[in-house]
Amino acid sequence: MDSILLFDDPTIRGSLLPFTFTRPVADIRVGILKISEKWERITDVEVSFLTQGYLQTKFPRKAGNTLAINGAWLPDGNSLGLLKSLSSNQALYFGKTLMAAYLGETEKNLAAVKGRENVQMDSEPILVLKTWNIFQFNGTEIKKDFDLITRGRKSADLTDSHTKLYSPENIFVEEGAVIRAAVLNADNGPIYIGKNAEIQEGALIRGPFALCESSTVNMGAKIKGDTTVGPHSKVGGEVSNSVIFGYSNKGHDGFLGNSVIGEWCNMGADTNTSNLKNNYSPVKLWDYTVGNYANTGLQFCGLMMGDHSKCGINTMFNTGTVVGIGSNVFGPGFPRKFIPSFAWGGAEGFSTFLFPKFIEVAQAVMARRGIGMNRDEQEILRLIFEMTKNYRIWETSS
Repeated sequence: MDSILLFDDPTIRGSLLPFTFTRPVADIRVGILKISEKWERITDVEVSFLTQGYLQTKFPRKAGNTLAINGAWLPDGNSLGLLKSLSSNQALYFGKTLMAAYLGETEKNLAAVKGRENVQMDSEPILVLKTWNIFQFNGTEIKKDFDLITRGRKSADLTDSHTKLYSPENIFVEEGAVIRAAVLNADNGPIYIGKNAEIQEGALIRGPFALCESSTVNMGAKIKGDTTVGPHSKVGGEVSNSVIFGYSNKGHDGFLGNSVIGEWCNMGADTNTSNLKNNYSPVKLWDYTVGNYANTGLQFCGLMMGDHSKCGINTMFNTGTVVGIGSNVFGPGFPRKFIPSFAWGGAEGFSTFLFPKFIEVAQAVMARRGIGMNRDEQEILRLIFEMTKNYRIWETSS
């Protein structure tokens, strides 16, 4: 295969909102790596994306003959063999879900695979079908990615005499990482510390855990297993079974559990998420595909926060809260469990975070990391502002 095209399955993409407002499905991080990065590593082939039209400029599609693969598919040891045995006149399915097919240079979309020989998978693939699957699968994916990244390589030496390691053979540290007076327990799963990452004094960490490039665990943090902190992020307080995509901060005390946080988010001091209802019943979560709350079947489910959203100090999120893109949540009490994109306010009510002001704040946040926001990214966010207008019910009632 010369190239791989990771496509958004339209029956899956909507269930992964708000995260797929701003990215293709395969750009989601689960484990240490994004889904696209997993495919690049196991195939050693460049990937591109077939996604929503408004995202295609930022996530371009490579021209030419290509193998199209479902972007929600988390590859395993059998995936490569299945794909290598696939011929150009076949399409690989699991049930009715298209998993992979070759697309010719003139075949622009997946409609081209209709009529091809249907090849069914013998075993069920791991698909990210719902937002909560991201944290649900995270521990297993950390273990898989750890093997993929570290195989045949040697960890950098840990020289700090005040850092305590349990199962050091399951700990891998990239060059430039700094660890001081911390406890790293990899008895139950691997711990991966990325390039130029930092773990400060007094941090307590249990694996499976991934701290990606240039990220920081602050002093005294308590990080429980099945947690990923994406690149250029900061975490403090207590974190359990959560995924932070990258460029986001939860730097202070407070609890984050069974949650997914997008990019460019910030959680104020003493922000807390509930991940368990006090009657222990299954958690319901906002589902964009039905426009209502849907039963997750999970007893533990916390916060889903889309890119560029933020919350003020002492914010309290109820069990199973969904926050869209570009929202700013603050004030006393528990805000509603579904907070639309570009909302401004909290339990006492919301107004709209007007787009020019939002862009001004977003650019200032990104500039702190030395990153600019180009016109394509601004246009993506402008389109999301318009397409999410109907969720901001106060606009129509005022």
